[in-house]
Amino acid sequence: MSETGSEQTEAWTILRMLQWTTDHLKKYGSSSPRLDAEVLLAHARNCQRIDLYAAFNEEPPEAVKAVFRDLVKRRAKGEPVAYLVGKKEFFSLSFLVNNATLIPRNETEHIITECIDRIKKNPPQSPLRIADVCTGSGCIAVTIAKECQRLGFPAELIAMDLSNEALEVAKQNIQLHNVQNSVETLQGDLLDTIPENSCDFILSNPPYISDEEYLKLDKSVRDYEPKMALVSSPSGLEIIKRLIDQATSKLKTGGWLIFEHSPMIAQECNSQLSQSKTPTGPWSDIRLVKDLAGLARVSIARKP
Repeated sequence: MSETGSEQTEAWTILRMLQWTTDHLKKYGSSSPRLDAEVLLAHARNCQRIDLYAAFNEEPPEAVKAVFRDLVKRRAKGEPVAYLVGKKEFFSLSFLVNNATLIPRNETEHIITECIDRIKKNPPQSPLRIADVCTGSGCIAVTIAKECQRLGFPAELIAMDLSNEALEVAKQNIQLHNVQNSVETLQGDLLDTIPENSCDFILSNPPYISDEEYLKLDKSVRDYEPKMALVSSPSGLEIIKRLIDQATSKLKTGGWLIFEHSPMIAQECNSQLSQSKTPTGPWSDIRLVKDLAGLARVSIARKP
């Protein structure tokens, strides 16, 4: 936002700032430059995005412009908007995030809908026991807890992660959404610390990116989001294989395993479930769920 030459005579109104920033971020490869500009300016101004539209002709004070300029510079270098403003919307809820956690994405919402659909079809008579493995920001566990509260279903959730830094963020989100009575956090490697035959649902957005796929990710992901939450192994399957193996004994009879994966390994995940056996027999009701782009994104299986 230059203020030299003839531009000094034209006020930097909110509308002009948004227009200039949209063009600027477009040059630096942003896929949503106008949205980025609005979110950053609303954050700098400490207001809602919708409030910007009623203030297009206003010129913000210099302090706001200075904060906004810094945010735009960092965004142009690739830093994700969610980390710049410290939050991201997921399933119509706002979650605190930082670079110890993945940024919640729309694709992960399919885990929520598939889980809640199954709870609705078989309403529990006693509290459900649900484990959210590799919880990160806690967005899955918190959202499931909120949905169960809204629907009147009793549920006890465990938000688990190997990273203590991620669990600190999850704890903040649990408090923020007032679900501390139904969600606890637990540090551990996948399901190691969970008793056998104790879970009605095991949900997870685990690391599933292969080494090759990681190199092709957007630079903003590789440079800023935690690699340990993204990359599993050269093939991307190692952690998922361990998750499936552990879930065979940790789920109750009739319990569900629902996890996200890359579309590139969807068929391998399906094959892994088909070949794996639980103590009560082969997995049943195995299916793949496609995301809004038509890509196989989530696998589901039931312990018989």
